[in-house]
Amino acid sequence: MHLFKLSNEVQNYSWGSKTSLRDLFGVPNPQLYHQAELWMGAHPNGCSKVYHSGELLSDIIACNPEEVLGEQTFRTFGELPFLFKVLAAEAPLSIQVHPKKEMSELGFVRENNLGLSLNDPKRNYKDSNHKPELVYAVSPYKAMNGFRPISTIVSLFNELPVNCLTKYVQRLAANPIEAQLKEFFSSVITLSGATKELALKQLLLATKQEHLSPLALEVIDYIEQFNSFYPNDIGLFAPLMLNTIELQPGEAMFLYAETPHAYVSGTAMEIMANSDNVLRAGLTPKHIDVDELIKNTSFQPIKPQELRMLPNIKGRKLVYPVPVEDFSFDIIHVDQALESQILKSAEVLFCLEGEVTIQSNEEHISLAKGESIFISCGAKEYRYEGCGVLARAYN
Repeated sequence: MHLFKLSNEVQNYSWGSKTSLRDLFGVPNPQLYHQAELWMGAHPNGCSKVYHSGELLSDIIACNPEEVLGEQTFRTFGELPFLFKVLAAEAPLSIQVHPKKEMSELGFVRENNLGLSLNDPKRNYKDSNHKPELVYAVSPYKAMNGFRPISTIVSLFNELPVNCLTKYVQRLAANPIEAQLKEFFSSVITLSGATKELALKQLLLATKQEHLSPLALEVIDYIEQFNSFYPNDIGLFAPLMLNTIELQPGEAMFLYAETPHAYVSGTAMEIMANSDNVLRAGLTPKHIDVDELIKNTSFQPIKPQELRMLPNIKGRKLVYPVPVEDFSFDIIHVDQALESQILKSAEVLFCLEGEVTIQSNEEHISLAKGESIFISCGAKEYRYEGCGVLARAYN
């Protein structure tokens, strides 16, 4: 067999939506759990199973990894190199950074040598891999991604004045370079005690002003949302420093390693390298290691107009220009015509809309909205027909 309809794990995290996966994709939720993520892949913390047999996808891969994954993927990664998700956020996720691969390798060995267990809450590195990500919006999707241009950061802090931070803002304005931004960011996220309380009080007071710019009003919207979930958290300052963005359905963005970001609300497809390394900076009760965070953060600002990815259009297929080799991502609009796809690696297809039938040799599986399939590279080729939209993960 080369086609495997999947039964996928749902991760119930506190920030997840009670209704989104149910309403959009028919995922049962009779007890109204916070369903945060639907995982498609072979990750040990939530491995997909074959729908009819219950066999683990990881076991299917392990039986003949070179044929199932494809020769190049097996030689390069030795495993399925990506994790594919539907992510449904009702509350903000933590502000976080994912380390680059070389830093992950060093950190993983270092924490192993220190004797930290993989589930130790103070552990930063759960594995030795990096974790670049792509997000494709299914609903309006609010997020933060990368540092704003320094001039914008200074302007926002001047428009929403926090008097106890004035000296830091003035230094950044006088020396608008990455090294100074690093010092500024470090100074803000390490505020503590009475100084932190005063800074947050002044920030919230500044949000009550009138006649503010549209960007300042957008920042305030984020601050108020964060404050409703995480009062007195230093992450309330993040929207002044990080780009805020609301993706509309069908829009996508990429998140590089070392880029500070946070997902705020909405539902999206997410594909990432197979890693669980997270360094947090705020909006969380979890462990924050400021020194390790700063060491793994890029302080190069990103222009907001560069955040959205523009796909390459190939017929009825949208191919997103992913800048890493761990994964690729397409959106396929399927009409009634039978079309074929040559396989170079294993793939996962998720049906976003309609109903589509996947065929390979004598095998065929129909997917309705919210259903997914794993296709072994050993199939060499598959065909699809029907009327719908597929999200395609491969490498």
